[in-house]
Amino acid sequence: MEPVNSTEVSEFFLKGFSGYPALEHLFFPLCSAMYLVTLLGNTGIVVVSVLDARLHTPMYFFLGNLSILDICYTSTFVPLTLVHLLSAQKTISFLGCALQMCLSLSTGSTECLLLAIMAYDRYLAICRPLRYPVLMSHRLCWLLAGAAWVLGLCKSVTETVIAMRLPFCGHRVVSHFICEILAVLKLACGDTSISEVFLLVGAILLLPVPLAFICLSYTLILATTLRVPSAAGRRKAFSTCSAHLAVVMLFYGTVIFMYMKPKSKEARISDEVFMVLYAVVTPMLNPVIYSLRNKEVKEAARKVWGRIQTSR
Repeated sequence: MEPVNSTEVSEFFLKGFSGYPALEHLFFPLCSAMYLVTLLGNTGIVVVSVLDARLHTPMYFFLGNLSILDICYTSTFVPLTLVHLLSAQKTISFLGCALQMCLSLSTGSTECLLLAIMAYDRYLAICRPLRYPVLMSHRLCWLLAGAAWVLGLCKSVTETVIAMRLPFCGHRVVSHFICEILAVLKLACGDTSISEVFLLVGAILLLPVPLAFICLSYTLILATTLRVPSAAGRRKAFSTCSAHLAVVMLFYGTVIFMYMKPKSKEARISDEVFMVLYAVVTPMLNPVIYSLRNKEVKEAARKVWGRIQTSR
């Protein structure tokens, strides 16, 4: 048997929308505007939650982590994607591809865990209100958030190292606009079974398991809320949880659609368009859905803005 040609690959070509120049011209201003809104909205949430003492609660601590995650996630690929939309040279180095893959996997995995933690926080706040300050202590908040970040990073480093150590035999055209791990694995000419097993286990642990935990938390929250005697109390409980539920449905709905639908052999442009919108729109909408509808955040933002104006 002849040995497999294991020509080293020093860079990858990100195909993206290279065959659709009209889409590239449309997406550049659209993605630029949405990325700017994402940065401003999520940075604003972090700044307000840090500067206003009234928001120094577990709920806003986790919300601040979610905002930082969204900034990190979009920043791993949007700036380079914007450059590629205007350039014919749509390449990324091997190391840059590995780094982009690792960071996007890490932030996505961490968000899955963080959304489950936020659901647990809401469960304790509504179902165990008297013991909530003791159960959800400052130390536990840091431990839960830190665990989510570390576990997401460890998982992504493992998956990235296994994937990028495979031979690519000179194949370098990635049918995607970023170094997405499934798209890169299609180029490998070696045995990808180990990588696929790790991805499958990771997908099970970070999709159905946290989602089931979130559903259980909100089932218990709903049962508790329906027993609240006052209509005002029920409205307050529902308004507190509705924003988080909207974020959960938006995040998990798009992820499940992208990764659980039947795979086609040929990459379809509709999938690429949906992926771009998912990757950019979801982080942009999170601060709008979760915080800007919140009266406490609005008041805190006005207070911080007033303080900045006064200092001038």
